[in-house]
Amino acid sequence: MEPSRAITEVENYLFATLQLAQTTLRSVGGQTELDDLLGQREKLNSRIQEIVDAQTEPWGIKVTLVELKNIDLPQDMQRAIAAQAEAERERRAKIIGAEGEYQAAQKLAEAAEIMARNPITLQLRYLQTLAEIATEHNSTTVFPVPIDLLEPFLNLRRSSQTPSVPSASDSERSK
Repeated sequence: MEPSRAITEVENYLFATLQLAQTTLRSVGGQTELDDLLGQREKLNSRIQEIVDAQTEPWGIKVTLVELKNIDLPQDMQRAIAAQAEAERERRAKIIGAEGEYQAAQKLAEAAEIMARNPITLQLRYLQTLAEIATEHNSTTVFPVPIDLLEPFLNLRRSSQTPSVPSASDSERSK
């Protein structure tokens, strides 16, 4: 903007501006979170531009644009970023899996409530399952019997196994 000041105020304005920009870049980059450094370049560009422009203004120089081309990170930092990204993907996968399990549990609870209100639905589901088993090419088919069907037989067996109290005439006959 003012060539005479650029010559008189600083020995080599190009070199001084370059050094100031590099120093400012390191300073701003060191104060910035890694995610912001990689994801918000426009914000970093404008911050560096403001700082460099304010410092070069006494030299008669106006900085109109700062553009970060590439950010080179050390290998250990790249590994840390990759590990963080992998952990984030695993976290999301676990959350999605847990949400699926929760929804499945809700649907099973709703189905159980419906079956509890209408016992015939359980028998219909049982018959549907048997039909599915029958369509498969199995050499053995297990045919489970509902406990409700066996209950009268179990009660009959229990009543026949209870020992009877001997009467007085029974004890005299055994003598």
